[in-house]
Amino acid sequence: MDLTSDDVQDILQLLDGLPFGEMHLRTASFSLWLRRTADGEWTQEMQVLSEPALTGAPGVAEAPGPAGGAPGAPVPDGMRAVRAPLPGTFYRAPMPGAPPFVEVGSRVERDTVVGIVETMKLMNSVCAGARGTVAEILLANAQFAERDTALMWIREDP
Repeated sequence: MDLTSDDVQDILQLLDGLPFGEMHLRTASFSLWLRRTADGEWTQEMQVLSEPALTGAPGVAEAPGPAGGAPGAPVPDGMRAVRAPLPGTFYRAPMPGAPPFVEVGSRVERDTVVGIVETMKLMNSVCAGARGTVAEILLANAQFAERDTALMWIREDP
């Protein structure tokens, strides 16, 4: 199930007419939290629950450019790509001024949150999807990522 921006706006308009201050919507592919702030505005956080797109091509190496690994680009030997689940702005930290989720050399598990992709004001947590060590971070903080762009390389545990 894919939510469009119109769907989200319809949900927010519906919620504006109700006395509730919070809503949590969970499907097989995502989890969405909406919370009303003291001034009546809504904040949203979305987590993509489906597996991130992981690719690997043994023996193929590519030097990433400043925009990260292009969608569908080959992954260096021994690495796994953590890819953007949606197009949006990639953030390395949960909020401005906070430490990044991970750094090069950080140990990660499959469910470790390694970044956020903001799409239409929804914050989508991005999980490592593999157990290992962060080998390289390909995008700078607050850089736009197309869907399926490699955000970082994970050197998987044997």
